[in-house]
Amino acid sequence: MSQFRSNVAKVLVACSVVLLSLTALQSEVPETFRNPIISGFHPDPSICRVGEDYYMVNSSFEWFPCLPIFHSKDLVNWKLIGYGIDRPGQADLPEGLPDSRGMYAPTLRYHDGLFYLICTNVRAGGNFYVTAEDPAGPWSDAVWLGSQGIDPSLYWEDGKCYYQGHANITGVADWPNKNGAWMQELDLEQGKLVGERVQLTHGHATNARWTEGPHLYKINGKYMLLVAEGGTGYHHGVTVHHSDELWGPYVPDHVNPVMSHRQLGGEYPIHSVGHADLVQTQNGEWWSVMLGKRLKNGHTFLARETFLTPVVFEELEPGYQTPVFNPGEGKLLFEQKRPDLPWSPFPKESMMDSFFKPELDLKWNFLRTPMSKWYELIDGSLILDLRPEVASEFENPSLIARRIQHHNFESKTRLVFSTEKENEHAGMILYRRSEHYFLLAKEKSSVVLYRASAGKPEAIASAPYEAGKVIFWARTEGGQIQFQYGEEWDEMKPIGEPQDVAVLSDEAAGGFNGPYIGMYASSNGEASGSKASFDWFTYLALEKQ
Repeated sequence: MSQFRSNVAKVLVACSVVLLSLTALQSEVPETFRNPIISGFHPDPSICRVGEDYYMVNSSFEWFPCLPIFHSKDLVNWKLIGYGIDRPGQADLPEGLPDSRGMYAPTLRYHDGLFYLICTNVRAGGNFYVTAEDPAGPWSDAVWLGSQGIDPSLYWEDGKCYYQGHANITGVADWPNKNGAWMQELDLEQGKLVGERVQLTHGHATNARWTEGPHLYKINGKYMLLVAEGGTGYHHGVTVHHSDELWGPYVPDHVNPVMSHRQLGGEYPIHSVGHADLVQTQNGEWWSVMLGKRLKNGHTFLARETFLTPVVFEELEPGYQTPVFNPGEGKLLFEQKRPDLPWSPFPKESMMDSFFKPELDLKWNFLRTPMSKWYELIDGSLILDLRPEVASEFENPSLIARRIQHHNFESKTRLVFSTEKENEHAGMILYRRSEHYFLLAKEKSSVVLYRASAGKPEAIASAPYEAGKVIFWARTEGGQIQFQYGEEWDEMKPIGEPQDVAVLSDEAAGGFNGPYIGMYASSNGEASGSKASFDWFTYLALEKQ
């Protein structure tokens, strides 16, 4: 009977979400949009348009499936439709892969009926590309290129494909962190780079550092090379370089950097802005997507997110078109006039995943590539095998999580789990990287709250608990995380003091990835036949964005 009541509750929640979604779709069309357009850990965006459809991809580093792909009709509303790397053997993230390695900045392009996704699997194979007729997949197996550097891009002209890479191929390092962009022809029939390699730029000025993320365009008959500079922190920026010829020379624009927030100071609420890509709408407007970080309560909790801003080309220098980012403002805004495109929202995602589908929802991710299937979806429950792997090592643990996309949110899950072993536990995890996470776990006869902060996890609170079922709850608000537990909704109790969200922030954890929340089970180094069952998982935003 209790399972019947649980299933009825799931259905009622699902129905209410559908009604709310339909109401939202019928609401008045807004004149403005809000940044970021994709919140939470979505760095290094790359975008392309096919007719009236827009597609975008982001970095994913050590998370699998890799390279999330989104679809939009209006550049504001985006829906996750698939991943570029979604199966073992395609381009694996092996055990032992450190934090913030794996899938770096990809580029998404469309040419002659085929989508191309080119990326770097750092420390696990290097540069590769995959192709698909449908951006939702399936994507091909990886074609490995054996080229140096990160952040590759593609450009076509006269039937030929050209690869833009990241490196200082001259070998001359006459200032610190000198890098650059280079180009070589890519023979798509052979799947390899051919011909001469040419250095296109080292950046917009002497002493330019970490020049990377090249994208090449031909606009009004001239070539424009757009790159990221300054690293992905506070000094991040976007610069452009012009040429009359494909192979250069490329001359830095006098306006450089054409976009950055470095001049706004360390307390500005949007910082580390850079790594841009451009797209022209079917109406002739130009827009740019780029990464940025939001500073709130003194910390950068949500890591790098995807922002949108208009671009206008002006002849500020005779013969060359300078891209002016957000004319009259020169910076990203939290809210401004939206693109001149038909408003096309998608139904809102359900706050509850009741695990009734035959496959996991697209939002769920794993740490590194799962080479075996250690979970099941059975009768509305997600069942995890307890395995020796742990979240504090560079492994593929029994961990399934989704991105945290709001500063203020709450999540709940109901766990069914019992054990007689001291080494076994399961529960809810808020994870940033191997040395920075919170775990609220059910163990043999207790509930324990663990915190990993620049090291191995330590128990910081515990309470006796004997029941076979438990509801775990985490609420983040005002820079604090409060954890609770209980057998029923009306029996919830706090465990430990409110925790500082800074443990999961850029300032404490560093790295390129972002925060996740989800479900976890482990036998902590020992073989086990135990399982942990999760009846549902909820994620509810407590703010607009």
